Amino acid sequence: MSTEPENDTTVYQVVLNHEEQYSIWPADRPLPAGWSAEGTKGDKATCLARIKEVWTDMRPKSLRGGG
Repeated sequence: MSTEPENDTTVYQVVLNHEEQYSIWPADRPLPAGWSAEGTKGDKATCLARIKEVWTDMRPKSLRGGG
């Protein structure tokens, strides 16, 4: 099994935690504790592009004054 990006057929989903920090997670796996699905699914590039679009302030929510 190759781990090269061009051979990655994994479907990912964008997930976020209570601090509004984003990550990607394989869509066929149960979500880890403390994370919820954001709604975007697709290949790694699609999910990373979505995160880049929405996660403009890398600070945790509690440090942005919203927590």
